[in-house]
Parts: sequence; C-alpha cells; structure tokens
Amino acid sequence: MAQKTATPGFRQFLHRISVQANSTRRSSLKLFGPLADFIAGINLSIRAKILASLCVVILLMGTTNIVSMMQVLSYSRQYDAIITNITTANSISGSIKPDIDNEMWRIVSGTVKFSEGRQYEIIDSVDAKVRWMMANTDSQHARVKLDLILRTLETLKEYVDLMGDKIAHNSTAAENEAVLENIRFATSVLEDVVQNYVLYEVHRTEGQYQVMRESFLRWQIISVILIFSAVGFSVIAAWSLSRSIYTPIKKLHDVTTTITKNDLQALMTSDNVDEITELGMSFNIMIGKIKELLDSKIKEQENLKKAELRALQAQINPHFLYNTLDTIIWMAESKKTDQVVKIVSALSNFFRISLSKGMDWITIGEEVDRIKSYLTIQRMRYRDILDFKIEVEEDVVENTILKLLLQPLVENALYHGIKNKRQKGMISVRAKRKDEDEILLEVEDDGIGFTPEKLTKLRADLAEDSGDIKLESGFGLGNVNKRIRLYYGKQYGLTLRSEYNAGTCVTLVIPAKLEAAPQNENSADGQD
Repeated sequence: MAQKTATPGFRQFLHRISVQANSTRRSSLKLFGPLADFIAGINLSIRAKILASLCVVILLMGTTNIVSMMQVLSYSRQYDAIITNITTANSISGSIKPDIDNEMWRIVSGTVKFSEGRQYEIIDSVDAKVRWMMANTDSQHARVKLDLILRTLETLKEYVDLMGDKIAHNSTAAENEAVLENIRFATSVLEDVVQNYVLYEVHRTEGQYQVMRESFLRWQIISVILIFSAVGFSVIAAWSLSRSIYTPIKKLHDVTTTITKNDLQALMTSDNVDEITELGMSFNIMIGKIKELLDSKIKEQENLKKAELRALQAQINPHFLYNTLDTIIWMAESKKTDQVVKIVSALSNFFRISLSKGMDWITIGEEVDRIKSYLTIQRMRYRDILDFKIEVEEDVVENTILKLLLQPLVENALYHGIKNKRQKGMISVRAKRKDEDEILLEVEDDGIGFTPEKLTKLRADLAEDSGDIKLESGFGLGNVNKRIRLYYGKQYGLTLRSEYNAGTCVTLVIPAKLEAAPQNENSADGQD
C-alpha cells in the first residue's frame, strides 16, 4: 500500500514541474541570453571555463549519486542487521527449549551422566549468539531486550548447576524432578522473551521500511531538481563556451585569409587573452621556425640511421668473439701454444683497432691491419679452405676511412663464397689510388660466386635508394652500401661483379681524405 500511494504523488510532482516549465519558458528565455553572456564574459581562458563548467555539472550530478548511494548503504546495513538478528533469534527460539529439556531429562532418567551431557554446550552457544546480536544492533531498546534474554539464560544456567549439585550429592528422584520442573519453566520463559524480542524487531523492520520509503521519496524530488539544474547549467555553459570559441576562431579565420596574400603582419593582434588569440599570435614564430625544424628533423633521421648502423656493427663482434674463443680453448686443450699466442695476438690487435678510442674514422692502414688480424684468426679456424692476400699502396695508407667497411665484405667473401665452394680458396684485399681525389678498395674471392638471377637481385638492391636499414637481414651488402651513401654521399657505393663457380669481386670507391670526417663528432658524443 505504501508504494501505491507514493507513486501517484511522485507523478503529480513531475506534472507540476512540467506545467511550471511550460508557463515559465518565455521568462527563462529572457534570462538565458544575459546569463550566457555573463558566463562568456568572465575573464578566464577557454580551458578554465570548460573545466569550471565541467566541475559544476559533475558536482551537481555527483552529489545526487553519492547521497543516494550513502543512503542506500546506510539503510541496507540497518535492514540487514535487523533481518540477521531476527533469523538468529528464531533459531534460538526453536531449539533452546526442546534441546535443554530433552538433555536434562536424559540426565535425570540416568541415560546420560551429568558430566557427559550437552547442557552447558547448548547454553554457551545460545549465550554467544545473543551477545553477537547485541553487538550487531544499533537500537538501545533492542539491547535491553537482549539483556533480558541473557539474564534469563543465566537463571537457566543456575538451575542446571543446581541439578548437577543435587545429582552429585545423590539426591532423590523427587528432588531431581522438582529442579527439572524449574528448568522447564526457565526454558519456557527464555523462549517467551526471545519471541518478544523477535516481535519487537519485526515491528522495527516495518518502521525502518517506512522511514526509508519516505526518505527515498524526498530524495527523488531533490534529485530531479538537481538533475534539471545540471541540465540547465550545461545548456547555458555550452552556449556561452561556443560563443567564446566561435568569435576568436572567426577572427583567426579572417587573419589566416590575409596570410594567403603574403600579409604576415596581420597576425600581430592582441584583442583577447584566450588560447585562440595566443594561437594566432604564434603563427609568426611558427612560420619562422618551420625550416629550422625541418633541418633538425633531417639531422635527427641521419643520426638515427647512424645509430641503427652502429647497432648492427655491434652485433658482429660477439658472434666472432665466441667462435674465436672456442678456437683458442680447443688449441689450448691441444697444447698448441704457438698457435694460441698467434691467435690471441691477432684477436687483441683486432679489437684494439675496433675500439680505436670510440672513433668512427680510422686510417686505411689501420683498417687493413684489422682485416689482416681478422683473416689471420679465420685462417687458423678454417686452415684447410682459406688463404688470403693483402695489397695496399703506400700512398693511401694514411688516408682516412669509415671504420668497419671492409670487414662485412670480407665476411661475405668467406661465408658465402669460400665456404660454399667446399675447397680451398683465396681472398684478396686491395687498396690503391684511383685518381687524385678517390681511392679504390676491392675485396675479391675465388669462391662459388653468384648465379645470374642472384647477381641481378643483389645489384637491384644496391641500386635501391630507400635509405631503410634492414635489421632482419644482418650486416649484408645492402646495409654496407647504405652506410657508405649515408656518410660519403649518394654518389658513392658498392659495385658488384661475379661469375658463378668462378668468384666475386666487390669494389668500393671513397674520397681521398687525410683528416677525420666531420661525422667523427657524433662518434665522440656517443662515446661520452
């Protein structure tokens, strides 16, 4: 019945709101414009206005939800506590009297000894439940009734103690039955006071529900008011903010239109102080810095490619080092002392030149020494299939070269040429002057060579000008070629000629320079 009477009242309330809204629509529209103008005219940035409006809407909507949630949780806790206590009290009421009466009758009749009976266990269990209910209730009147149950339970326990004392002194059956009647009377009283407590809690539940229903009805009305307030404020704020954004954007549009006529001075306006005006004034600086940013981006991309190439360079040394150390261990175990000394010396020289104090540029003489150490180590590992020859003209020894250009070419000659030939082969490394300004470098092998199809594909890859570093393919010819073009320029690169079952020759032309290249500064930065 309570819900049936509450619903029409709420509907009448909504109807009144609708009628009032229709009757005051025209007066609201008269106030709408000035209020929106007032919000738009507040001396705040657009961001601050949006955040302030959002905070107001969140406050209005959040207050509704938070208060409703708190009320629901509060009433739910109270209601659950009452229902739990009622359920617990009903379980006591239904079991305490038959359990105690039956247990004491068994003791009086001699079926069970007093010391072996469950009478105290039953009383203690009920006592614990009642004390738990007392802690679980928030009603002082309920605590009084629960205290009455505890006192009645204490009286029952005294009668049980008396029965135990009588039996211990060999009392007569008549005396025991008299005490038993007192126990039965006490359990009846206990059952009555528990039922009285249950009835009180049931009535309190009805009252609690009535209070909760009335509170929810009041809060529904308040919630509707808050929701309409939030909606109204949102509409006004949206209108004012749109005007705050549209007006300066229109001015900015007019200014940018004049830019197409090469009138950059038109950007120098300071009518407003909001973000859009600042954006317009920033056009001057932005246009002036476009070229600077583009140059910086190009430099950054070059450095990134160089970093990728250095990462690929670093991947070579560990694998080579592991294999060389395995060879040293094998020679040491075989007690080949002279060979161990020779290979360790070559390895030491190889890494000394590789480190070269962190510099990317070394002399051709150092690079050739490095290749000689590398081939010496590899010849000791592949002594049955590998021989090499190095020819360097004296007038090119002091010229500089980008470190680690020749080693990938020598590795390819060994692993893809000589090893695939499956018989002894020769690797030749030559460095000579091509003309006054350029030096010619060659790495030639008499290995298996490339098939015409493979040679065509490799030449196409070398001619490709994408500039992308193929990390998945390792440090192959294509990546060496891109590295050469990156550091020396696109006019330089690798030239490849090969004949299947005859061998391969890779040719490289570099500028003849005696001093370190400017890129060496990047290397120093990286070393730091």
